[in-house]
Amino acid sequence: MALLDWIVVAIFALALIGIIVWVMKQKQNNADDYFLGGKDATWIAIGASIFASNIGSEHLIGLAGSGAASGMAMAHWEIQGWMILLLGWVFVPFYSRSMVITMPQFLEKRYNPASRTILSVISLISYVLTKVAVTVYAGGLVFQQVFGIESLWGIDFFWIAAIGLVVITALYTIFGGMKSVLYTSVLQTPILLLGSLIILVLGLKELGGWDQMMAICSEVKVNEYGDSMVNLIRDNRDAQYPWLGALIGSAVIGFWYWCTDQFIVQRVLSGRDEKQARRGTIFGAYLKLLPVFLFLIPGMIAFALHQQLGSFLPLTPEGLPNSDAAFPTLVAKLLPAGVKGLIVCGILAALMSSLASLFNSSAALFTIDFYQRFKPNTDPKKLVKIGQAATVVIVILGILWIPVMRSVGDVLYLYLQDVQSVLAPGIAAAFLLGVTWKKATAKGGMWGLIAGLVVGITRLGAKVYYSNVGAAADGSQSWFQWLFYDTNWLFFCGWMLVFCLAVIFVVSMFTPAPDPEKIKGLVFGTSTPEERAVTRASWDKWDVIHSCIILGITAAFYWYFW
Repeated sequence: MALLDWIVVAIFALALIGIIVWVMKQKQNNADDYFLGGKDATWIAIGASIFASNIGSEHLIGLAGSGAASGMAMAHWEIQGWMILLLGWVFVPFYSRSMVITMPQFLEKRYNPASRTILSVISLISYVLTKVAVTVYAGGLVFQQVFGIESLWGIDFFWIAAIGLVVITALYTIFGGMKSVLYTSVLQTPILLLGSLIILVLGLKELGGWDQMMAICSEVKVNEYGDSMVNLIRDNRDAQYPWLGALIGSAVIGFWYWCTDQFIVQRVLSGRDEKQARRGTIFGAYLKLLPVFLFLIPGMIAFALHQQLGSFLPLTPEGLPNSDAAFPTLVAKLLPAGVKGLIVCGILAALMSSLASLFNSSAALFTIDFYQRFKPNTDPKKLVKIGQAATVVIVILGILWIPVMRSVGDVLYLYLQDVQSVLAPGIAAAFLLGVTWKKATAKGGMWGLIAGLVVGITRLGAKVYYSNVGAAADGSQSWFQWLFYDTNWLFFCGWMLVFCLAVIFVVSMFTPAPDPEKIKGLVFGTSTPEERAVTRASWDKWDVIHSCIILGITAAFYWYFW
């Protein structure tokens, strides 16, 4: 990078430090202050934080990489961002009335303490297997590509960059808490958007325009049924992305992620009231329409440039184009001095915001759902320190998982969604029936979560085993391998949701119904007139209009890339 690039990075760093110092001067004496920013966030901060927390390494590296590897296939998962509207319109009233800090707390109120513990365990496992491992891995990869440094002091620069990113982010999150996550997101989001837009424009200019990209990618067939890289809807016989499976799988994962995952919902819980929380989700849904164009399309541009020039992307040891290096390669090869520094700031913003949100969420989960339950009289300031220590352990476990992750998935974004597809169904089933069906019992919800955890871990274990060991030498196939490894991951996700819903339904039919007083305000049809009045007063016609616009843009996207 040139001197001007380093100056831009330095200015960004000073602005970040200024925000963090200001936040640290604010009083944070208890869990609400630290984990929810004092529950005083406005819709702008909530929406920006939702977007910045979501847009991390899995987009800069993973989504761009999937665009370079398979074209529009993974766009389903991004365009399902409209489900943030479900969080605002359907779930925010229930979450607000329950006065909880974490999602496991909500399940305890709706079901029982065991459900809370199970969800906490699943959430922490998912953070280790996905968010920590993916973000740290991608952080190391992107800076190795951008800076062009293979090793430093005899150490692989990948690990220096990855660990350095973790340490810097952990420091400002630990000392600043949720407020540092919210307010640094307001700085990071516009930088990330501007930087990615510049990449898109310069990439299209280098290639020769949008039509040139579509022409090159449409000539590349992705299966024997005539589908090309530009097709979002692919033949239902496609081995990886059958259209029905893609719609079902992305919907299940999207519902779990946007409506029930602590990582996202914690931003909304920090809102000062239902109106700010809901409008924050609408603003976040608008922003979420952008990643396909800001990250996936640049990946397709990088692939098209590689096809056009004969050599653009770096090669893997097997001699194939390294799709996960698409975005950083565009940064390194296309951007002039000064602009490259701005893009590096955008990359730093995305990685740090994603990690910071993860640190704060994991600290809240462990502290509130485990430690405080066993030691309820713990000093509030000590609870904050316990959460900080727990975060360190989670990060270490995530780093240790990176070698396993690299053996399981070739494309980062596909790996991420593959793992989430086995963790999401049980949780989605428990929340879905929990807020819509008054007869869902405590044991029903608990066993639905357990069923999802057992099936999911079995599927993940089979994935790791067969990916490294391979099939039997004689070519035979056991029922276990067929069910837990060979079955398409998207259809498996859909059937897994049906199975978990069935478990909750059957168990609920044979166990005592919940006490109406216990679930008051937590399920449809149980709220008081006063609670319904508060919810009705929190939205107006403009909230409805903006929500309809978002749904309309989503439909238009599917129509164009059908």
